[in-house]
Amino acid sequence: MTPIVVAGHICLDLTPALGPGAALDPGRLIDVGPLRIGLGGCVANTGLALADLGADVSLHFTVGDDELGRIVADTIARRPGLTADLHVDRDHATSYSLVLEPEGHDRTFWHHTGANAVFTGEHLDVGDTDLLHLGYPPLLPALLADGGAPLEAVLARARARGATTSLDLAVVDPASAVGAVDWPGILKRALAVTDVITPSLDDLTSALGPALGIPPLPAARAAGLYADLLLSWGAAVVAISAGSEGLLLRTASASRLAAGGRMLAPLARRWADASLRVRPLAVPRVATTNGAGDASTAGLLFALSRGSSPTLAAHLAAATAAAVIAGDRPTPATLTSLLPAAASLFAPRPTAPATSAPAPDGPPHPPQ
Repeated sequence: MTPIVVAGHICLDLTPALGPGAALDPGRLIDVGPLRIGLGGCVANTGLALADLGADVSLHFTVGDDELGRIVADTIARRPGLTADLHVDRDHATSYSLVLEPEGHDRTFWHHTGANAVFTGEHLDVGDTDLLHLGYPPLLPALLADGGAPLEAVLARARARGATTSLDLAVVDPASAVGAVDWPGILKRALAVTDVITPSLDDLTSALGPALGIPPLPAARAAGLYADLLLSWGAAVVAISAGSEGLLLRTASASRLAAGGRMLAPLARRWADASLRVRPLAVPRVATTNGAGDASTAGLLFALSRGSSPTLAAHLAAATAAAVIAGDRPTPATLTSLLPAAASLFAPRPTAPATSAPAPDGPPHPPQ
């Protein structure tokens, strides 16, 4: 099976267990719990979730020549279903985040961009993959140079090889350098060569709201407005995570989907002109919200890779996010318990009949 390629932003997440008394209080010793060390960012969150679901995944990213970079590489090497095509940059440290998630509160990130600052995708070879998923351009500033030319280039190269292209975003900090770039212009350029886009509503509001003069709107209405906008800019499949409003999935015409690369084109008629909303799945407890949006993306992309209907794909996306929020790995067993209808997606796939290789100096042999 040809691996799905997931490329872009990666970091090491350092997450201390914080009790109710945790606070920034100069001069005091604050007691906290054990430290959890794990991979973070789109490449890790989406890639590992895809591997847990059963996909073969190749990860492409940039790290520094340091201990954190070696931890990243070693962690990936120990996970089944994953291979790494990493680039080491000796001039930058490996990216990391301090994830501060007090009990009962949403998370806060203290983030160091590090080697992600020089990721351009120029070292990426997608080979004959059916799908390239690229994540977090707002945290990959080199992709945004020259009006987003490097971002467009890496997606266009994948499209030229026949791959379906997929893009995820991240929240844009208005006070940062990337907050001042022309996000409408960059996304119009990128979506001309992007088939699937899976941002959160917060991603879109922060990148496009001020630039386009879109006022604050109720979540459901805002998601619909942005979905229509992204489709008009060229996307074939738009899936927007909108918190408690769930996931909104909208798709373009059959002719647009038919031009969507090896993974999407065979589903063109089945997926054309879809519009549906899936509510979040209830979970017994909220262990974390970190990585839930990326898990949702993984569920959607995995369903696409298995030839799913758009309805089942959207529900698998919601179930995959729910598994992560509950603190579970999104394995087939976990997902089937949450969504029994997903069992068909995890069934063994038939193996294509083998064909003999051509003789060195003669015509190909007929299939056996």
